[in-house]
Amino acid sequence: MPPAAERVPWRWLAAGRASRRLVLVVVFVALLLDNMLLTVVVPIVPTFLYTTEYEGTNSSVAPAWTEPAPPALKAPPFSSMFSYFDNTTVTVSGSASAAELVNRMESSRLPRPPASSSPLPSGCPEGEEFLAKENVRVGLLFASKALIQLVVNPAVGLLTNRIGYHIPMFIGFIIMFLSTVMFAFSGTYTLLFIARALQGIGSSFSSVAGLGMLASVYTDDFERGNAMGIALGGLALGVLIGAPFGSVMYEFVGKSSPFLVLAFLALLDGALQLCILQPSKISPESTKGTPVSTLLRDPYILVAAGALCFSNMGVAMLEPTLPIWMMQTMCSPKWQLGMAFLPASISYLIGTNLFGILANKMGRWLCSLIGMAVVGISLLCVPLAKNIYGLIGPNGGLGFAIGMVDSSIMPIMGYLVDLRHTSVYGNVYAIADVAFCMGFAIGPSAGGAIVRAIGFPWLMIIIGVINIAYAPLCWYLRNPPAKEEKIAILSQECPMQTKSYTTQRALRDFPLTDDSDVEAENAE
Repeated sequence: MPPAAERVPWRWLAAGRASRRLVLVVVFVALLLDNMLLTVVVPIVPTFLYTTEYEGTNSSVAPAWTEPAPPALKAPPFSSMFSYFDNTTVTVSGSASAAELVNRMESSRLPRPPASSSPLPSGCPEGEEFLAKENVRVGLLFASKALIQLVVNPAVGLLTNRIGYHIPMFIGFIIMFLSTVMFAFSGTYTLLFIARALQGIGSSFSSVAGLGMLASVYTDDFERGNAMGIALGGLALGVLIGAPFGSVMYEFVGKSSPFLVLAFLALLDGALQLCILQPSKISPESTKGTPVSTLLRDPYILVAAGALCFSNMGVAMLEPTLPIWMMQTMCSPKWQLGMAFLPASISYLIGTNLFGILANKMGRWLCSLIGMAVVGISLLCVPLAKNIYGLIGPNGGLGFAIGMVDSSIMPIMGYLVDLRHTSVYGNVYAIADVAFCMGFAIGPSAGGAIVRAIGFPWLMIIIGVINIAYAPLCWYLRNPPAKEEKIAILSQECPMQTKSYTTQRALRDFPLTDDSDVEAENAE
């Protein structure tokens, strides 16, 4: 009996390693943690830098302005009034020295508000010039992750072709854990910048290896679309929890607390990967994948990548600029800075799961086209909000539309590789991740500079119009030609060298419908 009981865990592990669902769970958790860390810093960093750098500097200077108070010891009743009230009733004392002291204190205090008048939760923060500069600094910090990912992603795509997806996935977990711990204990802008860049390396390993692994185990196009929708649900859930979780924990517990919780969850994910994925196992692809340079010359892959880039660039521009705009115009407290992203996160979660199934029926190209148009309209409506409740509609529409685009484009990338190239997915999902990262690299860095130059409303108008103008290009994804057809047209080879499209299940018209399998069988 005991030997049989001992075999049970090993049987479970063996069954788990052969289960596609557990692979999906691992990828889901990895994307969840990556995007929780991505968004948990959104409400924390602007207020943390404002507190430590602006208010900290002013509070250290404040004693120099209060040092002239001791000469007022001759008139104790009025000296207490001089330090707290700057009204004209204090001149009733008739003392010339006291009146001079009042004049000196008023002239010294007027140029700089006293540090003791720091904003209450319902008051607007001081330092307009500091906040304007902070737009650029916070934007660069947020963009550093995506910039590093842009550099690392192609190398990770090549690595997965050589050694498989398991080891890169585990490397991503280790780097993400180190980045999370560093965030928890960083107290300066430089250390936060390094932690954010380190997160970019770990995210590159996790996302490219995870999406490539899913595409390799779910070979059927319909099942792959559903699996991608569920995995992107993990991404959405991370975005959903991240910003509100970070703002509430920072307000009521402290800066380090949300990152320590994420570090603990990352350890659990690492243990799950050790049990399920066998990260010591080297399993290269049996066939050589299409080079990245060849994939980048494919116009259909470029159109799909552009849709990913521009749709996500909108929310990427909002991340550093919306909290600061809310501080300036709505006088929002800390906890509202993260809660403003809650409608977008909830609607993104709904959109990815809903259109993971619906997009296959109504056409993924059509979902992408409609999604990008709605993204543009939602961004145009954001500056119209006068309080946090006015952001619910625009942010909700934005999240739902991005969910439509992401859950449609990710399966399209795998389908295009099956249709037009070799069915090895590491490189194409490296390109997809590069497109995603370009949005999150250009968005925050350019967004902060644009806000400082012409203002937040104009930033929303610019990126909204770009999304609406790009949307019609998704029509080209409606029925992309197969690889053999392209070769026959461009190279004018003998028609006998091309295959008949009516007998190829992999070359059916896109988008697929429920009746496509029946039509293919009848054709055979």
